[in-house]
Amino acid sequence: MKLLILLGPPGAGKGTQAQHLVSRFGLVQLSTGDMLRQAVKDGTEVGRKADAIMKAGQLVPDEIVTSLISEQLDKHAHAPGFIFDGYPRTQAQAVALDALLADRGMKLNHVIELTVDEDALVTRIAGRFTCARCNEGYHDTFKLPKVAGVCDICASTEFKRRPDDNAETVRARLAVYRADTAPILPYYEAKGIVSRVDGMGDIASVGAAIDAIVQDVPVSA
Repeated sequence: MKLLILLGPPGAGKGTQAQHLVSRFGLVQLSTGDMLRQAVKDGTEVGRKADAIMKAGQLVPDEIVTSLISEQLDKHAHAPGFIFDGYPRTQAQAVALDALLADRGMKLNHVIELTVDEDALVTRIAGRFTCARCNEGYHDTFKLPKVAGVCDICASTEFKRRPDDNAETVRARLAVYRADTAPILPYYEAKGIVSRVDGMGDIASVGAAIDAIVQDVPVSA
């Protein structure tokens, strides 16, 4: 069974690579954000507790998140493996996850971090814009419309940018990422399971590098 944590700052391509791993290896992606939203939507006991806490502007306690992960591990007990997304974020959560897995005869195999050149990443994200009609993607530096101000696909002259795709916001998100991951990397480095992949390459080359790491995981549990 392949068990891994995939880390990467906003814009590094973590979501794209996670979906590749799901498709390539049949892994189940356990995103704490998605699980919380689904539990709230389903009106489960855990969902009701989490909803009340989030509406109060508080962080969802570790025990609730751990309960959600526990439920999903049991629900997908016959899956080839799991990708943990958004959890753990602290050493306490990392220890809790280890215990949760140990109870099921499982062990985390890899923590894979997509590393980035922050200045280049800011340029990559802050320059993005899309056609307001067909959502074709463009970039100030890397992909301008062939005719200025006219979409290549649908000839619309209206474009849009995400309000958070600006240099100041991107740098703030990078700082948050560093703060979130800093506590857990030393914990996993001490276990010798951290691998780093250059996230600035093209999608295919980054995916190939991750595949090479995941394919070396020994079968367990």
